[in-house]
Amino acid sequence: MRDLLFQIKKGLFANLHYLSLFAALAIPDICGAIDSEDGQASKENYINWFDRYVAPRYQGFFTGEDCYYFRCSLLHHDPSLQPKSQFSRILFVEPTAIDTDVHCQVVEGALSLDVRIFCQDIIRGVEKWLEEKENTARYKINVAKFIRRYPEGLSPYIEGMPVIG
Repeated sequence: MRDLLFQIKKGLFANLHYLSLFAALAIPDICGAIDSEDGQASKENYINWFDRYVAPRYQGFFTGEDCYYFRCSLLHHDPSLQPKSQFSRILFVEPTAIDTDVHCQVVEGALSLDVRIFCQDIIRGVEKWLEEKENTARYKINVAKFIRRYPEGLSPYIEGMPVIG
């Protein structure tokens, strides 16, 4: 999990906002699954995790349900319009030289979020979640099943080079 967070941060630093956003939107799924009894991702787990660890920063303005629907649109098909969302569109604004605050602004029904702030909010949510859950039995059981990065390889398959598996 920490490798994934590190790579999201590095992506933001390198202005790879699209990749960082994709990864950040997957985080509630991963954490929700790891924290569940059956270790499986679900809409309910995603929404509950986001509402507990990220949504408080948005003071009810952007909810786990809003984020879940956008995540589904982004990861599963092209349109950023989601009929079940309270917003007509969700726009993640990349940093620019213009000093304008567009985070949590609604214009004509479209919500704009600063992609850096959003990704950092997800990261902070995971860090808080890890503090609470990392030493629990459920976490240890479920995280062992999660695909992750092995910096020295994964014996007996590949050794001596990083793999994700």
